[in-house]
Amino acid sequence: MWPLSGPLHIGREMPTAPREHMQRRLPRTTAESKPHARPRPAGEPDVPRAHLALEPATPSAARIWAPLARFVEQEALIGNWAKQHRSTQALYEFVRFGIKQAWACLFGALLLGLLIATHLAYPRGAWLARYDFLVLAAVAIQGAMLAFRLETREEAQVIFLFHAVGTAMEIFKTSVGSWLYPEASLLRIGGVPLFSGFMYAAIGSYIARCWRLFDFRFTHHPPLWAVTALAIGIYLNFFTHHYLPDARIVLFAMTAVLFGRCWVHFRVWRDHRRMPLLVGFCLVALFIWFAENIGTFAAAWRYPSQRLGWSLVSMGKLGAWLLLMIVSYALVALLNGPQRVVKPDR
Repeated sequence: MWPLSGPLHIGREMPTAPREHMQRRLPRTTAESKPHARPRPAGEPDVPRAHLALEPATPSAARIWAPLARFVEQEALIGNWAKQHRSTQALYEFVRFGIKQAWACLFGALLLGLLIATHLAYPRGAWLARYDFLVLAAVAIQGAMLAFRLETREEAQVIFLFHAVGTAMEIFKTSVGSWLYPEASLLRIGGVPLFSGFMYAAIGSYIARCWRLFDFRFTHHPPLWAVTALAIGIYLNFFTHHYLPDARIVLFAMTAVLFGRCWVHFRVWRDHRRMPLLVGFCLVALFIWFAENIGTFAAAWRYPSQRLGWSLVSMGKLGAWLLLMIVSYALVALLNGPQRVVKPDR
C-alpha cells in the first residue's frame, strides 16, 4: 500500500438521451480526461512507475518557505545519488529527518537560545528589564520570520492563537502559586511577563510546521468534534483541579480511547513511514520537559520546589505536558483538517 495525499478521481461519462440534431459526439473536456502520471522534471531522481503514479499532486513542502525553495532542485540531485546504495539512502533519510525537525523547531529554538543567552550575558541593572527585552526580542523574531518568509501567515495565526490561550492559563496559574516569574518587568499582565505566551506559541508553531513538512496522513483518526471536546475538558481541568477533584486520570483514559488506534503517516523522503500518534505525543512531551528544565535553569520561571536553588523539574510534569499536547494538537487539527491515508484502486 502506498499512501496518497488525496484520493484519485476518475471522471465517468453519464449516459444521455440521444438527440436528433447532434451529428457527432463531443470530445472529452479536460476535467473528464483520464488521470495520468505527473511528468518528471529534469534532474528529478528516477523512481519506479508505481511511485510516480502515487506521488502527491502538491509541490514539495519546502517551496512554502522562500529560503528553502531555491534548494529543492539541488536536493533532488543529492537524493538521486543517495538512492544508489541502501546505506547512503538510509543515511540521507536520517539526515533529512533531522533537518526537517530543526526547521520545524526554528521559532522555539530561537526563543530557547534567547533564554540561555540573556541568563548568561544580560547586564544586571540594565534600564530595560530582561523579561521586557525577551518580549521585544520575541516580537522582533516573529516579524523577521514573516518578513523573510521563514514563516507563513497561517503559522503566524497559530502562534497568535496559542499566545492567547497560553497567557490566559499563565495568569491563573501564577495567581494560585503553581509557579512564578522571579524578575521584575513592565510588559506583563498580573504576575505574567508577556514573553511567556510565546513559549506556548512555539509548541503550536512546531506542530503546524511538522504537519506540512512531513505531509501528515492518518488512519483511524478520531472525529474532530471528539478531539475538540477532549481538548476543552483538558484545558478546563487545568483551572478546576485547584477547587474540584482532579480529572486527570479520566482525561488520560479518554486520550487513550480516542487515539489508541490512530497512526500518523509521515513522509521523510519518498515513502511514508508510520507510528502510533500517542507515541508521537509522548515524545514531543518529553522534549518539552527537557526544554522546561533549560528554561527554569535560565531563571525564566521557577516552581515552588526551586525557590532555594535550581533542580530538575518533577517527572510528574510529563503528564501535564502530554495533556497540553492534546490541546495544542486539537487547535492545529482544526485549522489543517486531518487527511486520511487512501488505498489506491487496483
